[in-house]
Amino acid sequence: MSVTPPNPMLRELAQRLLAYEVAADNPSEANSSAGLRVFEKLRRLFSTLVGSSGFRSLLARALTLAKAQDPHLSVAKIKPDGSLEGLSDVGKQGHAAEVMLIAQLLGLLVTFIGEGLMLSLLLDAWPDLSVFETLEEKRS
Repeated sequence: MSVTPPNPMLRELAQRLLAYEVAADNPSEANSSAGLRVFEKLRRLFSTLVGSSGFRSLLARALTLAKAQDPHLSVAKIKPDGSLEGLSDVGKQGHAAEVMLIAQLLGLLVTFIGEGLMLSLLLDAWPDLSVFETLEEKRS
């Protein structure tokens, strides 16, 4: 089975979301990685739309697709509530693996709810429009 890599625009969006969380540097979230903070925000956002089991299913599929492209993700597991564990155990390849997984999840969300709604919901969690400027420029 051939796995299609995520759209470059979604990879860039995933990188920007991670960079945004790294720059946020919230002391109350110091014990969680930027990647886990991104996934937690995505879980809260999209669980209200598709339910917790729906989000868990999308994340499981995204993880399967991402593992096929980045075997470092084999340590990541999805908890029953849809949160991730083991992502911090990915090691030095962690950032690239997180980008791959986030991009795969965003790609599935685009497939199921459309790009416009997906971006609109992301703006609820990341209201800083600068995160999305490059995406708007590329579409034009």
